[in-house]
Amino acid sequence: MLACPSIYSSCFIRTLFVSLVILITTSCSIFHAPEKKPTQQPAQFLLHKMHEQQVSSSQALLTLFKTKAVQSHLPKQTKKAVNKYPKIAADILLTLDKNAESKSSIIELIEQKKKKQNTYIYVVLTMYPVDGYRLAEKLAASDKIDNETITTASLRAGFDPAIISPPTAANNDSYRIVPLMESASITLYNQTENASADIQFKAQNDTQWQQGLALQWEPIQGALSGSIVYLKPNTQYQVKVSLSENGVLLSEEQYSFTTRAESPPIDPDKIYYLSEIYQGGQLDIEALGIEGNANGWAKIIGDGVTIQAEEGDNSAVYIGRQNYIMLENITTKGGFRYGIHGYKAHHIWIKGANISEFGRVATEYREGKGYETVNKTGLINYDSGIYLERSGVVVIENSEIHSPNGKANSWEYGHPNGPNAFQIWGYHDTEAYRGQYIVRNNRFYGTPEKRFNDVIEGRSNFKRSGAFVRDSAIYNNYLAYANDDLIEMDGGQANVLFYNNELTQGYCGISTAPNMIGPSYIFHNYIHDLGDERGKEWAAIKMGGIMSRPAGITNVLENLIITNRNGIAAARVDNDSTFWVNAQNNIFINREYNSTTGYGIYDKQLYGASKFENNVIYNTDTGSPIVRANIGDNFYHPLSESPSGIGDVLNEGNAYQLAIESGFIIPNFSQRNDTTNKQTADISVNNDATLSPINLSHLAVTSYDNQDRTKAYEISEDGLQITLSGNTWKSVPYIETVNPSTIVELDLSHNGIGEIIGIAFETDNKLTNSRLFKFFGSQDWQSNGPETTLINETETLTLNLGQYITGPINRLVFAMDYDDAHGATVPNVTFSNIKIYEPSAEPDTSLGDNTDAQQSVITIGKQQ
Repeated sequence: MLACPSIYSSCFIRTLFVSLVILITTSCSIFHAPEKKPTQQPAQFLLHKMHEQQVSSSQALLTLFKTKAVQSHLPKQTKKAVNKYPKIAADILLTLDKNAESKSSIIELIEQKKKKQNTYIYVVLTMYPVDGYRLAEKLAASDKIDNETITTASLRAGFDPAIISPPTAANNDSYRIVPLMESASITLYNQTENASADIQFKAQNDTQWQQGLALQWEPIQGALSGSIVYLKPNTQYQVKVSLSENGVLLSEEQYSFTTRAESPPIDPDKIYYLSEIYQGGQLDIEALGIEGNANGWAKIIGDGVTIQAEEGDNSAVYIGRQNYIMLENITTKGGFRYGIHGYKAHHIWIKGANISEFGRVATEYREGKGYETVNKTGLINYDSGIYLERSGVVVIENSEIHSPNGKANSWEYGHPNGPNAFQIWGYHDTEAYRGQYIVRNNRFYGTPEKRFNDVIEGRSNFKRSGAFVRDSAIYNNYLAYANDDLIEMDGGQANVLFYNNELTQGYCGISTAPNMIGPSYIFHNYIHDLGDERGKEWAAIKMGGIMSRPAGITNVLENLIITNRNGIAAARVDNDSTFWVNAQNNIFINREYNSTTGYGIYDKQLYGASKFENNVIYNTDTGSPIVRANIGDNFYHPLSESPSGIGDVLNEGNAYQLAIESGFIIPNFSQRNDTTNKQTADISVNNDATLSPINLSHLAVTSYDNQDRTKAYEISEDGLQITLSGNTWKSVPYIETVNPSTIVELDLSHNGIGEIIGIAFETDNKLTNSRLFKFFGSQDWQSNGPETTLINETETLTLNLGQYITGPINRLVFAMDYDDAHGATVPNVTFSNIKIYEPSAEPDTSLGDNTDAQQSVITIGKQQ
């Protein structure tokens, strides 16, 4: 048992231990394990059904297509294609089945179908919605298929032909970095799914590099993409990107960027006080001709005057197409549709606004939904406190939007219609100005009697050009009182960050259905006490539509979610409730339970690419975790079976200090609050052997990457050595900051067989070529460490680790790599007496075996 930080009582430590044992050894809890094969793409689902039903002929496939089990499962586009062209769909599936789902076999098939190429391409693209763009790209490389045919077929399948050619950044470079104030996104174009990119970053004047979260595969653009967070405004940063493919280092590049300042440059000749320019009614900034430029923005300062829209004014403030405009401390009341409205503008900054009494009031209700008058045929909908229509590069901060004139209906009368606080459509005509919204430190709220439809509502939700589009950050906000979602991130979510927010009183908390291009990040939020005007709710985080509206991954990290019904759950998007999520270190507590509610995670489709790790899941009604998901290794945090621990969480408010094994630290995202000693500070000693070697018996040993085939290892009784046999790679958690002078010392013995025998000093569960040090083996590898010359004898090796890598690490990886590990003689290696130290430091043996150092405390929920 790992020693816990002092925030736990001894009683609670024992409870955690007992709970972990229960999780491993009993089945008394309601886990709702998967009942079917994990969902992949429609082609893979249909192939699975073929094998399940032992179907091997075209005619039998035509019958299978008509079954309810197939029809009810297929996304809308795929079902339409299969039903209209069943013989072509059968031909494609039989070809895939015969050739082990080889994409090249499909290309050859299409090349042969001279007169039906368009239809074959259309059908196969609907069968591979996630991989479709890359498949279409391969089709375009064929000299036997006309590009116009591919374009026509792609449009039929709902694809964007502009993305089929290998995409690049707007400036034709191979990468794009977009900095905001406290974050920056990085996208590497023209990559493959087998590639990986390790990230390190630091402020220009810092000496130590920090580890970033590795970039993620983005299948629509064929890119690796991700974000760096918790940066300082107006600061120059350097970032190192190590690109590998299939474990082989391809390149190491270094870039620089500067985060945005917390205020724009203002032209002193374009500062306007509201009392001097406002004459009553609508403030029409476009008509006044007020506009700045990149070097000097125009600024309008509210100085005690309230902008009061008159009857017939569509908005209280109209920005129009004016750019580089800052509104500071503006108070508005009224506006037939909007408080503040802009159209195709860019570089807009709204600070300290107070917006209320906007929008229409229903005088006629039909089936529970509001209309302006008895003669109007259009529902009241999309009235907004702020609507910057098709505008980008925007800051909205320190503002309040509240008290609309109208209110939304509930789901009792169908999908809610009514006002919102902020309506987002960040798709500017110019690509450079798309997205890039910073929405921070605001309070957007309705009342129990007068609720918004969505508090933050997206437009064009089913398009990649919808909602925030890309590269945006929404943080430190309070969102409350909606009859639908508290925020819609639906549509384009390429590096859209939602963090440090408090959400309450909505039918759903966050909607990501669909995520059409990712990755997006939802982290460190506090979502609690949901419910619409009827007290009904669905999920804290709503997802779906990965197959029907492909395809972006959503990262859900370290949120505190306390609701009656579901934590993460699906919504159907064009008959598709599949979602793609990476959820780690969250706390999901639910209070009710029935067949479809009360789940920490409710994943009906069980999409195989989703990942769930180290989440606290608990239902207070059943007294146990309730989930429907693919339950893999490290699925539950031990607190999931500790009622007393759950009680502590419920009493803590908007954040909770959670003890986790250090191997679950998320680089750059996890906010550590360790109150006990850390290895990074306390393990440094000199080289006089007074420091006890690392005691492995106290550490969690897990398989590393996808390398661990044999899985054969043994740790000695004293914990000072680990022996690997066959083809075995094992990882243990170990927190350290590697400095230029850091030394590694160990004893090694082996029987002379192997391709790579060595140790890696890693930051995640993905092998980085430059972090693996080979001591023995037949495989060519970089010369980056000492090589052993002895066989079946113990040899002491010393590695000057700091000469090769610096910065934080969080795990040690022991590698015994040998693909042909089933011969007469099994390869084996023993690593023992491992020490990591600074030779110039004084010895410190106070930690003994350092058992306390293997756990960390992180903040779950809203960061202070």
